Order: sequence, then C-alpha cells, then structure tokens
Amino acid sequence: MDDTNTNNINASREDGSGSTAVHNTPTHPHRKLSGGEDEDVEKQAEMELSNSPPFEWDKGVWAWSTVFGAWCILFATFGMTNAYGVYQDYYVRTYLSTYTPSSIGWIGSIQIFFQFSMGFFAGKLFDAGHFYPMMVVACAFYAFCYFMLSLAKEQQYYQVFLAQGIGAGIALGFLFLPAISVISHHFKRYRAFAMGIVVSGSSCGGIVFPIMLNKLIEKHGFPTATRAVAATAAGLMALALVTMRTRVPPKPTTPAPAPASTTGSDEKAPAKPAGPPMPTIKELVSDLPYMLTIAAAFVNILGIFTPIFYMQLFAITHSIPPSLAFYTITILNGGSVLGRILPNLFGDLFGPFNAIIVCTLGCAVLILAMLGAGSGQAAIILVSLLYGIFSGAYISLISPLMASLAKGVHEIGIRMGFAFTVVSFAGLAGTPIMGALLGNVDNSHHGDGEFGAGLHWNRPIGVSAAFMFLGFGLLIVARSITAGRKGTWKV
Repeated sequence: MDDTNTNNINASREDGSGSTAVHNTPTHPHRKLSGGEDEDVEKQAEMELSNSPPFEWDKGVWAWSTVFGAWCILFATFGMTNAYGVYQDYYVRTYLSTYTPSSIGWIGSIQIFFQFSMGFFAGKLFDAGHFYPMMVVACAFYAFCYFMLSLAKEQQYYQVFLAQGIGAGIALGFLFLPAISVISHHFKRYRAFAMGIVVSGSSCGGIVFPIMLNKLIEKHGFPTATRAVAATAAGLMALALVTMRTRVPPKPTTPAPAPASTTGSDEKAPAKPAGPPMPTIKELVSDLPYMLTIAAAFVNILGIFTPIFYMQLFAITHSIPPSLAFYTITILNGGSVLGRILPNLFGDLFGPFNAIIVCTLGCAVLILAMLGAGSGQAAIILVSLLYGIFSGAYISLISPLMASLAKGVHEIGIRMGFAFTVVSFAGLAGTPIMGALLGNVDNSHHGDGEFGAGLHWNRPIGVSAAFMFLGFGLLIVARSITAGRKGTWKV
C-alpha cells in the first residue's frame, strides 16, 4: 500500500465522539485555491458536519425557522429604512422645517452608510462564529436608538441625527448582513429564493410602518408614534433571536493539534486540515467580475433610493391629496414584496446576473417615468407600484449575486461585507446629492400658496436615472466575463 492511501486511512480514524471523519485528500492547511480547481467548498462544509446529525440542504425545521427569524430582523430594521420617506416628508414640512431637504437627507443617508459599511466588520464576526452575541447586542442597541429618537425635540437636528442616523445606522449594519448570510448555512439550490423571502420582510415593514407613523403622528404626535414603531421592532427582534440558527462552524485559521497517540509509538496522527484560507483584500480587488459588480452596485445605490425616500414628498408637491400621498410609500413597498420573492426564484433558475440586469433596466426606466407621473393620481400609483417591484427585486438580488461570486460558503461573509462597505459610501452620498439637486424648500413658497412649486424634480430624477443606466452597463460587462469563465449563460 502506498503512502497516500495509508494517510487517507489514518485520516479516517474515529475521533473522540465515536464518529468517523473521512478525508479523501491529503492535508494542505495553507494551500491556496487556484481558479482552475474550482473546488466545491460547500461539500467540504458538509464533510465538516459529518459528526452532526444528518442534514440536507434546502429543507428542515431549523432552515425555515431561520428564514422566519431573519425575515423578522429585516421587517424591524430595513423595513424602517424603507419607511424613511415618511420621516423625510414630516421633517421637511414640520419637525425640522428650518433645515433644507439636503440637510435632512443626511439623516437617511448616514443610516444607509452604516447599514452597508458595518458589513465588513459584521462579516468577519459572522465568519468567526460570533453570530449570536453580535445579534443580541445589535438588536438591543437598535431598539434603544429609536426610543431615544422619540425624545428628540422639534427643530433639534443633532438629536435626530445622532439617534436615527448614527445610532440606528450602526446597529442596522451589524444586523442586516448576518441576517442575510446565515441563510447560506441552510440553503444551496434555492439560496436566492430563501434570501428573497427574508428580504421581503423589509417590504412588509415598509408597508406597516408608514401607515403606523402617518396615522399615529396625526393622532398622537411624533414621540408616541416613534415609541410605537420602536416597541414593534423590539418584539420582532426578540422573536428572531430564538428562531435563527447557524450551521456551518467557523473556519480554523491553523491546523487543529494532533490527538495524543494511544499506541505508545512516537508517530503522530495527522492533523485535521484547517480548510481553505480566507481571501485577502488583494485577491478580492483583483477579481475583475467581482469588482465590476461592486462598481455597478455603487452607482445604482446612488440613484435607486431617490423614489423610495422622496415619493411621498413628490406626491404632495404635485397636488395629490394627502389622504392618498401618505400611502405612496406603502404602495411602493407593497409592490416590493412581490419583487423580492419571485425574481429571486428566477435568479435560482436562470442566474442572479440575468435577473438583476433586467431589474436594473426596469428601475432606470421607471425613475424617468416619474417626470410624467405628476399629472395624475393614477400615474403616481402605477409608478409607485411598479418601482416597488423592480427596486425590491434589485435590492434582494444583490446578496445572492455577491454570494454566487464566492468560491464557497467560507467566503460569503467577507465578500458581502467588503462589497457592502464600498457601496456604503454611495448610500451616504446619494440622498443628500438628490436633496441638493432638488432645491431649498424655503424658496418654494410662492404667492399662490402652493407648497413645493419651486422644487426642481427633473434634476434628481434625471441624475438618478443616469446612475441606474450606468450600473446597467457595468453589470452587462461583469456578466459577460463571468459567463465566459463558467462556460454557461446561467450566471
């Protein structure tokens, strides 16, 4: 028997738990994966779980329980972000009326910035196995910040900015990516579909929270309304913490120590492999399709949130009755429920690149359609609904798209975290840029008393659409390179 076979047999010895761990390849703890090998690290993850009870991908009580828990996290957090259009409108017209739309826009944009920029750190903690402590602390801090927002005084910009922008944004950053990434521990074939269900929670939150805020602010005032949504979010996050489960153990960075010999000989048993190494920043930056995809996401995020944050204000300034204008954000998020589930199923069937390219083009066209939507109620409702579908699909497809560019489950956290960190700067700049292009509300009151008549909507709408078309082109290039490397059009 040759040495290789002998090592393979030795590597199949029973461990202390009485289970047998089979390794069919020699140990190479620090070997760098080459692009030609294209090793299936997910199979290695299944081998690592060989000492656990039998498990199958894409099914099981804990798999769907985790989907439900992650859905609750997205409902309570990103759902509140989707409802920021209500806050933007209320701040501009009443609560922070002495400040410009651009200044107020920084509150929402800084929250988006931290939502994505914290992803790099959250991804590393997630990959290191610190999922539960991170989620508990972030959930508690998020609820605390919104309760503090309810204590902010009228016209006190810094109080609102600290609580809603910085505090809630940092907490959101440590909740968003782990809640999405944990789905990769349970789903493989239908990963994009499961992630779409999870992200649809943000759409459902975007339906419920705007209605709650508009009604409660009108009847009971801003503090009571904010405390009500904070309590709702806290309850959902508590439920999420008891229903989510991780499955893939963290990757060791060094080989495990060899077990003590029981034969009395000086020969040491072979050490268990440490698994494939994490990619370095240099390796990530040199991955051309990955970087092109990040560049596309960057320019798209600059433009995609304009209708989400400004649709209610757009409707009111175009003489739409407040009774209907208050529901434009709800209609938009209602459409995104559908958009965040079905297109992800198409992404599983035809590839996430193919699905997100169609959604990007749809968003660009619908943003331009806003220029003609101010002429009537039906047009605004239709644009809001369709934009919700396409923008919701785009946002939900970003995560499975980045995951599809990873070489295995061990890379998903850091690849998504790195991408979200870069994209966070687009989230930081996008809304204030559009607010500055829109103009100053103080100069929009004319003699006829019509509110918002001086706001220049064609400027932010045109620039946002241009960003979306640019992202569309970058995605086409990234998809072509990826399809060529994989030898298939389903990418």
